[in-house]
Amino acid sequence: MEYQKYIIRDPNISGGTPVIKGTRAPIRTILASLAEGARVEEILADFSTLEERDIWAVIAFAAASAEEDLPLPSVPAV
Repeated sequence: MEYQKYIIRDPNISGGTPVIKGTRAPIRTILASLAEGARVEEILADFSTLEERDIWAVIAFAAASAEEDLPLPSVPAV
């Protein structure tokens, strides 16, 4: 998924915190809800401006961010 279509970071919106485009819903709040076990339907009920694709974009963003932060395995000397 191309999460970049759905997530923006603008210094004029929520102080530059990444949010879902067209909303003020911070992605960290959505991720925290998922981590606590909230279902997609519950999050959508809490944030009426979101669509299911927005939740998937947040998950894709988190996966890409985690991948960038993971240390590379060391390469054995030959």
